[in-house]
Amino acid sequence: MAELKRTTHDDLLPLPTAVFHILLCLAEGERHGYALKREIARRTDGKVKLGAGVLYGSISKMLAQGLIEESDERPDPHLDDERRRYYRVTPFGRKVAKAEAARMHELVQLAAARFGTNRLA
Repeated sequence: MAELKRTTHDDLLPLPTAVFHILLCLAEGERHGYALKREIARRTDGKVKLGAGVLYGSISKMLAQGLIEESDERPDPHLDDERRRYYRVTPFGRKVAKAEAARMHELVQLAAARFGTNRLA
């Protein structure tokens, strides 16, 4: 019988840009897919625009990897579309996001040291 390999946060790094942005949004609270798309575009001043394929493909992979989970909690049915699925970050997802942020921080420090500036343009 084949042994299942347990995924660690290091196995998932570096994260795709879309996945990191989704984790950042969900760290603030539960959201549905379209709300994630809008919030990511807003936060990045339109620099990151996730198409439906990237967004829902990323969500599907993140669910399978245990980074996020679907929420059972729903807003008032009069204020929401019942077809929407809401997602939240898992404790493992938080660990992975923190590890990615630390990895990126180290990379920015290295670049700043190599290019002689603390502020990269």
